Amino acid sequence: MKDRQIEELRASRKRLVLAAAADRGSIERELHDGLQQRLAALAVELQQARRLVDVDPDAAGAVMDEMAGDVGEALDALRALAHRIHPPLIQGGGLRAALRTTAAMLGVPTRVEVPEGATLPSELAGAVYFSCADALEHFGESAKIAISVRQKEEAVVFEIVAEGSGSATADADVTPMRDRLEALGGRLTVESTPGHTAISGWLPTSG
Repeated sequence: MKDRQIEELRASRKRLVLAAAADRGSIERELHDGLQQRLAALAVELQQARRLVDVDPDAAGAVMDEMAGDVGEALDALRALAHRIHPPLIQGGGLRAALRTTAAMLGVPTRVEVPEGATLPSELAGAVYFSCADALEHFGESAKIAISVRQKEEAVVFEIVAEGSGSATADADVTPMRDRLEALGGRLTVESTPGHTAISGWLPTSG
């Protein structure tokens, strides 16, 4: 039995490594094909606006207005990529702020309950955040989500409840979450029926 558990742990860690490599590749492609191309286009528009300033100020103003919109879109894309790497709000505003911001960005109605002033080690906060973010992306806009995070003696427990999710969640859908928690000595449980899914995670805060 012990050998089997060791093999399962090795397999889960291998999946984590492969998933992380795939996500890095995706981020690199988005940086190159998305943000880099947008910045190159903005450089061209800036040169155009500079040429128009003296000869046609109104046209130059229109170009700059368009540039302002493009800059806003680029900043939104950059924030989304930053959240995929490690949300800066976890450090600055805490786990609750990071989860609320991500839910708003994804357009998923979400109630977040995290005790005021709750602090977790960076590794655990990241595991909870990314597990919840995975669930928010999976359920999408069709569900109402409630997320709660509680600190117990030597453990942190979180729960994600989705109402109106449309269908039961297959175990394969939570494999990345399960791998993430088990790699830190935690565990994940799922209870799912049509229209209702509850995902619970447990992580040790010591040892």
